[in-house]
Amino acid sequence: MDLGLSEEQELLKNSAREFLEKECPEEHVRAMEEDEKGYSPELWKKMADLGWHGLMIPEEYGGAGFSFLDLCILVEEFGRALVPGPFIPNQVCAAELILAGTDEQKKKYLPNIANGTAIHTYAITEPSGRWDREGIEMKATQSGNDYVLNGTKLFVPDAHVADYLHVVAWKPDGRLSTFIVPRTAEGISITVLKTIASDKQCEVVFKDVKVPAADVIDMDDKTASRLRNMATCLECAYLVGLAQRDFEISVNYAKERVQFGRPIGSFQAIQHKAADMVTDVDGMRFIMYKAAWATSENEDSQDMDTAMAKAWCSDASRRVVAHGQQIHGGIGFTKDYIIQLYFRRQKRAELFWGDGDYHRERVAQMLEI
Repeated sequence: MDLGLSEEQELLKNSAREFLEKECPEEHVRAMEEDEKGYSPELWKKMADLGWHGLMIPEEYGGAGFSFLDLCILVEEFGRALVPGPFIPNQVCAAELILAGTDEQKKKYLPNIANGTAIHTYAITEPSGRWDREGIEMKATQSGNDYVLNGTKLFVPDAHVADYLHVVAWKPDGRLSTFIVPRTAEGISITVLKTIASDKQCEVVFKDVKVPAADVIDMDDKTASRLRNMATCLECAYLVGLAQRDFEISVNYAKERVQFGRPIGSFQAIQHKAADMVTDVDGMRFIMYKAAWATSENEDSQDMDTAMAKAWCSDASRRVVAHGQQIHGGIGFTKDYIIQLYFRRQKRAELFWGDGDYHRERVAQMLEI
């Protein structure tokens, strides 16, 4: 394992940062909080032109054929810029769920994801809020050649703008499967939830929603594990970028804010906080890249590496944004300051795909302790 980035990866990282600094400034992030869609179709199209939507999709389906590690490098920059919209769930569906399907399903869905004309999202969690198999209670019934879905999915990212929902439910034969459902299908009702991050998480209610058998992907244990690892690593990558930028903003503020006749950054108490922040950020980056590399290379250690990464990134990022707020003082909690945007979005990514407690429990189970 080499944690250093290749020349191509450095180019991807630097070009993404330059693009997002121009196209996704603070003003854009704030505007999307109030926007009904929660994302900019114009920016979405520009990202498609750069090939980002198809970064991990094989070239034969219109993608770039890059690795999962490359995708994590890109998503780290998304966290830094707080890019709003369904990019991460769209990638999760393309990178693992559809690629685990049949050739017909790949030909039907992947090209439109790669060119940016279709948005996919996953619908996994239910009222229990759990991310494991035990939390999935929705069961599909069979009606001729179709399956019928009834039930509720909660915290579905960007369901209101997605073209397709990947609904994880149990088939009558007891197998866990993904049902690809058009958002406009009869029997679906979607409610956008109010969240601390001001993102667009939704409650999706299914009432006698029919799904053709051709749009069902059976998930074996390997596929389910890969789905969890990839989605979890992407959230870790997002948190790394978010925490890095939070640290930079806080240090810059400490250099500029004058109190008692001197910049507050000259006080040892503030310096201690900054030192703790950079230590946490560096630890997050290294453990995230280790997990991303293991998942990208399909290593045997990927389950353990991913669980350790999310446990650390969830808790470390929470410490970083808390220090950032404390360095800014009370003014940091006002909406006029950018730092609160990072504080609020950290909480979403901390909890998605399991918080620190959940993943420490997973590590303990894998260690059999």
